[in-house]
Amino acid sequence: MEYLIGPFLVSAGISVAVSWLVIRWGRAMGIIDDPKKHIHPKVVHETPVPRGGGLPILAAWLISAALFLPWEKKIVGIGLGVILLGIIGFVDDKFEEKVSPHFRLVINVLAALMVIGGGVGIAFITSPGGGIWDLSSPRWCWGDHCLWLLSDLFALVWLVWTQNIVGWSSGVDGQLPGFVIVAAGVMAAMGLRFGTDINQQLIIVMAAIVAGAYAGFLLWNWYPQKIMPGYGGKSLAGFLLGVLAIFSGAKVGAMIMVLCIPFIDGAAVIVKRLAEHRSPVWGGREHLHHYLLDKGWGKRRIAVFYWLMSLVFGVGALQLNSQSKYFTMATAGLLIGGVILWFHYFSTSSKRQGPDNG
Repeated sequence: MEYLIGPFLVSAGISVAVSWLVIRWGRAMGIIDDPKKHIHPKVVHETPVPRGGGLPILAAWLISAALFLPWEKKIVGIGLGVILLGIIGFVDDKFEEKVSPHFRLVINVLAALMVIGGGVGIAFITSPGGGIWDLSSPRWCWGDHCLWLLSDLFALVWLVWTQNIVGWSSGVDGQLPGFVIVAAGVMAAMGLRFGTDINQQLIIVMAAIVAGAYAGFLLWNWYPQKIMPGYGGKSLAGFLLGVLAIFSGAKVGAMIMVLCIPFIDGAAVIVKRLAEHRSPVWGGREHLHHYLLDKGWGKRRIAVFYWLMSLVFGVGALQLNSQSKYFTMATAGLLIGGVILWFHYFSTSSKRQGPDNG
């Protein structure tokens, strides 16, 4: 537990302090989201709120990593990705989301490549039938460096996917940091099962840092929010959770279970946009939390719903074997996907909440 408590508390404390500074200096830094100026269907608040949530996450991760993580190639690669996303997130917040989604996608790829270049990857995946899919070949090596084609390609797609999909479930106060804390907590709990393994000790520390950073941020992001995650806070959430899933051992299935609702919601939105011949990366008001708002749910209720569902699936990820996880994910995917598609195409009744109704 010593690998968990110290990093969590330090990261949370830094996040709380830096969030307070960003809130205080947000207007001077020009990172205020004013819904009267930033007119977009996805906007659900009606009073100006500072963006810049990536700054406290960036500070909390970098300082905590310097204190608790070893100076090695993998950690440096992750750190470079964190810095890149934090900088682009601040630029996007500064210029009122004027950074093109296509350019942001390029940044997502670069951040993922930094992690892969640091040597983080996944060599195998447990198949639904109980066997193992080997991703360690083909590979090409020169000196101390190797390119694992399938492993690195999987890591690239996975990290770009998580950076985008996780951030899409951040539309209401407290929604995103809550389920990020749950997801990081599940990764830490899985690592604690093998606490004597040095690699698992790193996972525990990394998960504690991520959970602490978003726990500190949640204190200010809970309804009524004093600060928004912004692009930096959203992309860093997906990036760090994606890294946790592949850093040491194949925990991708467990992470998919914990993030079941954001993943299915994101996939359904992509399918809908492509079917309507629209770009899948341009935002809109068509996510599950938007439909729940329109059905009369308050923001706190939606946020807690996401947290609880992540917790339920997270407990399942800890208890189920690999085959049971796949069955559970398939069943949940059909049920949740069906609900989302029903909202997309068949739901007409509406009891839409006011923008700042909690």
